[in-house]
Amino acid sequence: MPETTIATARKFVWVELATPDAAAARDFYAKLFGWQIEVNPDPQYGGYALAQIGDAQVAGIGPKMSPEGPTTWGLYVGTDDVDGLAEKVSSAGGTVLAPAFDVGDQGRMAVFADPTGAAISAWQAGAMRNFLSGAANSLGWAELNSRGLERAIPFYESIFEWTHETSPFGEGQEYTQFYVDGEAIAGALEMQPNIPAEVPSYWSVYFKVDDVDATFQKAIELGAKEMVAPQDYPGGRFAIVSDPQGAMFALYKSGGI
Repeated sequence: MPETTIATARKFVWVELATPDAAAARDFYAKLFGWQIEVNPDPQYGGYALAQIGDAQVAGIGPKMSPEGPTTWGLYVGTDDVDGLAEKVSSAGGTVLAPAFDVGDQGRMAVFADPTGAAISAWQAGAMRNFLSGAANSLGWAELNSRGLERAIPFYESIFEWTHETSPFGEGQEYTQFYVDGEAIAGALEMQPNIPAEVPSYWSVYFKVDDVDATFQKAIELGAKEMVAPQDYPGGRFAIVSDPQGAMFALYKSGGI
């Protein structure tokens, strides 16, 4: 993960996968994105693996902490004071799912849920601070799918000091973008009524790729399932798949976002 300074605080500084079959997931993503993935041999990290492109870390892959937990990609926002951040969550209408704790000498983290139930983590970097994003085959965008976006927006503005702009998006829809110091870092939209009620609010991850269609086809050949076929959007092209263990993620190439 990167150095948590003015340059990275309040921005996304890590992404990790919790999966029921970490070995199979490592194989899938190594083949899909060309990641070099190594499992930390220290028992305290429970089989957690770091994925790299060159010398830079791009993601973590680890086994789910409990069988009942979701198979999902999770996002971390950088902070210089994770304990202080956790204290703000309840007053802002959120929930502390995991109070701040140390992760060896790597850093300190906490897990929150916003007022609509979407989970997001915070990271105060220690030894681990070499995160690559915005490059091909790395995290390029994050998007909140919310049941009650009007309650989520002030939460993120209060907790992370994000700002936002909302604009029309498609027929009868709106799209919100979150900003840090004028830089767009994430999007958000209200979940559509046709999505099953049992699907909670959630954050989704977008991996930037050079060719959406080719990467989508490769993912399918490796055992992924199509969620949204490759298609254009106003700023580029995207697709959504779920990996062989069921974790959903998006592929995109953008000239705008």
